[in-house]
Amino acid sequence: MTRQELNAQKLATEARETILKTHTRRHFLKESAMGLGALAMGSLFGCGSRKAEPTAALFDPARPLFPKSPPFAAKAKSVIFVHLAGAPSQFETFDYKPELAKMDGQDCPPSFLEGKQFAFITGVPKMLGPQASFARYGQSGAWVSENLPYLSKVVDRISFLKAVTTDQFNHAPAQLLMHTGSARLGRPSLGSWATYGLGTDNQNLPGFVVLTSGGSFPDAGKSVWGSGFLPSVYQGVQCRSEGDPVLFIKDPEGMSRDLRKASIDAINQANMLEYETYNDPEILSRISQYEMAYRMQITAPEVMNINDEPQYILDMYGTQPGKPCFANNVLLARKLVEKGVRFVQLFDWGWDAHGNVASNALNVGILDKYRSVDQPVTALLLDLEQRGLLDETLVIWAGEFGRTPMMENRNGIQNPYKGRDHHTEAFTIWMAGGGIKKGVTYGETDEIGYTAVSGKVDAFDVQATILNQLGFNHEEFTYPFQGRPFRLTDVAGKVIRDIIA
Repeated sequence: MTRQELNAQKLATEARETILKTHTRRHFLKESAMGLGALAMGSLFGCGSRKAEPTAALFDPARPLFPKSPPFAAKAKSVIFVHLAGAPSQFETFDYKPELAKMDGQDCPPSFLEGKQFAFITGVPKMLGPQASFARYGQSGAWVSENLPYLSKVVDRISFLKAVTTDQFNHAPAQLLMHTGSARLGRPSLGSWATYGLGTDNQNLPGFVVLTSGGSFPDAGKSVWGSGFLPSVYQGVQCRSEGDPVLFIKDPEGMSRDLRKASIDAINQANMLEYETYNDPEILSRISQYEMAYRMQITAPEVMNINDEPQYILDMYGTQPGKPCFANNVLLARKLVEKGVRFVQLFDWGWDAHGNVASNALNVGILDKYRSVDQPVTALLLDLEQRGLLDETLVIWAGEFGRTPMMENRNGIQNPYKGRDHHTEAFTIWMAGGGIKKGVTYGETDEIGYTAVSGKVDAFDVQATILNQLGFNHEEFTYPFQGRPFRLTDVAGKVIRDIIA
C-alpha cells in the first residue's frame, strides 16, 4: 500500500474516531445548550407545526440534481441569461426617441428632477439625445440602433420589453433584485431555483453554470449566483473560458485517477458517518458534490473546450480561443445547454456608461462593448435555432436598470465625454426562444423615454415569466425557511402573458 493510500485510510479512521467522541451526554449538553432553548421557545410560538410545503419534496438529498418534472408542461428546458452588468443604455440600443434628439443640449426640465433620486446627477443637467442612429428591421419593424448591426438581423425572433422598471438605483441591490428577488443578501438566485425545481439532464455536469467576462465580477459579487437558503448544491458553479474550466480540476502531480477515487471514497465514508450521527441533509449534498467533482474531471474539460468546434462556428461567434472573452463564453453556453445543463448565467462587466472617463463613455469605450456582444449573441440565437434547440432554450438579455435621458453631470460638472446616470423608471430587456412570441414589442415609454406609459413590468414579473416557461407557478413554487414558505418573487410578480406563444 502506498503512502498516499495509507494517508487516505488514516483520514477515514480519524474521522470515525472524531464522530464517536461526539456520542456523549457531556458533548450534547455543551454543544446544544442554546439549541435546546431555541427549541423550547419555538414550541411556545408554534414553530414546526406547519406542514412542509409540497415543493420541499423536490429536494432529494441523495440525488439533489436528479432530473425532475415540473408541475405543468414546460415550454423551456434550459435558460441562458445574458446579464450586461452596469446596465446598457436603452437610448443607444432599442428605445428610439426622436423627441429626445430635439432636446439635446437643453437644460433638463425641473419636473424630471423634483423628488427624484439619482446616483450622481446634481444641479441641472443637460438633456442628451440618442448617441446613435436608428432604423426599423424585420417584418416586426423593431427599432435597433447602428451599434447592434448583427442583432438587427434577428429581431423577428425576439420579444422586446420596453417598459421594465426597478426600485433600486445602485448596481449591487439592483442586480440582486433582478437575480434573487430581493435587494438584500441571502436569497437564492434564479438559477438556483431552476435547478432546485428541475435538477439537470446531465449528472456529470453542474445544473447551474456561471461564466464571467469583462475583467470583473458584477457589483453584487458571487451572491447573484448563490443558493441562499437552498441547499448549497444548487449554487452556480463558476467556470472559465481560459485554462482549466474549473480551478483544481486536475489531479495533483503524483496522484492517479484510482488514488483520487480512493481519497473521495474515504472522505465520503467519513461524511456518511457524520450524516448518520446528525441527519443533516447538507452532508448528503456535500457527498454528492464530491462525487460530481470526480465525474466532472472527465466531462468538463471536454465540454468546455471550444477548439473542437468547426471553424465556421468559431467565425460565426467571433471567438478568441485561448483568451478570456465574452464570445467564448456565449459559445460555451450553447455547448452546455446542448449537453443538458439547466441554467447558464453569463455576466459581462463594464456597461456603466457614466461618461466620466473615456472607457465608459457612450461615444468611446461603450462602443467597444457593443461590438463585443453583438455578433456572439446573434450567433447564439441562430446556432440554437439551426440545432433545433431555440424552441426549448429561453434566452434573456438584460441589465439591472436603465439610463437617464439627461447627461450625467457628476458633482455638477459637465464631463467632456457622453454619459448617462442610473435610471429606475424605464429600461429595455428582451427574451427569445423557450416558448416566447417572436417579433413582439411589449410596453412603451413616454416621448423622451423617461418613464413607462404602458406595459409596465418589473423584475418580479420577469422572474415569474421565466419560471412559467420552465413549468412552474411562481406563487406555488416555494421552499420552507424560518417558519414560512419563501418564493423567488416574494409577494409580487405576474406572468407577462402577452409575450408567451
